[in-house]
Amino acid sequence: MELSEVMRQTPGCRDYRSDPVPDDVVYRVLDAARFAPSGGNRQGWRVAVVRDPGTRLALRDLYQAPWREYVRAHYGPPESMDDDRKSRVADADRMAASMHEVPVHLLVWLDMSVVAVTDAAADRPSVVAGGSVFPFVQNLQLAARDLGLGTRITTLLSHREDDVRALVAAPSGWALAALVLLGWPVHLPSRLSRRPVERFTWRERFDGESFNA
Repeated sequence: MELSEVMRQTPGCRDYRSDPVPDDVVYRVLDAARFAPSGGNRQGWRVAVVRDPGTRLALRDLYQAPWREYVRAHYGPPESMDDDRKSRVADADRMAASMHEVPVHLLVWLDMSVVAVTDAAADRPSVVAGGSVFPFVQNLQLAARDLGLGTRITTLLSHREDDVRALVAAPSGWALAALVLLGWPVHLPSRLSRRPVERFTWRERFDGESFNA
C-alpha cells in the first residue's frame, strides 16, 4: 500500500481471527517500526512479544478494573448514556473481555533514564514524555496495517504497571508505555471517517481563521 493509503486506513481494530501471526511477520513489523524518531535518537524502547495464552489471559484480567474505571470516569453510569454511547461502550466491553484471544500482545516499555520530561514542572499531567516512544508505536501500527494486520493500542494497563512488570520480568526504571494488540483482522475498513483539517487547524492563533488550502 502507498503510505497515504496506510495512514488513512489504520483504525483501532476490535475483531480478530484466531489465526496465528508467524514470527517472521511480527519481525517485519518491528523491523520497520524501529526507524521511528526518538529524543536524541536514543531508541529507548523495548518490546515483549507475548504469545503465551496464560500471560495473555493474565493481562486481560489486569485490564478489567482500569477499564471499568475509565468507563465510569468518561461515560458515566449506564442510565445516563444515550443509545450511541451504550452501543460504543458495549462494543468496547466485548473487546476488553476477549482481548486475551488476540494472538499477539506487544508490551512496549520505555527506559525512563533516557527521557527528558521537559514539562515535568507544568501544572498539568505531562504530555511530553511519550514523544520518545509513541512515534515507534504508531510505526508499529502502520507497518502492521501494510501487511494486512490489525492493531489496537491501550495505555490503561499503566495503572497496573507493577503487576505487568512482574509478568514479563521488566526491570525497574522502565515504564509501560502501551499494550498493542496484533492479529489478523476479521475486517478492516478501506475508508475512515475523521474530522477535516479545517476543524482542528487555525492560522497563527486559536482564535484565527480556520486553516484550509
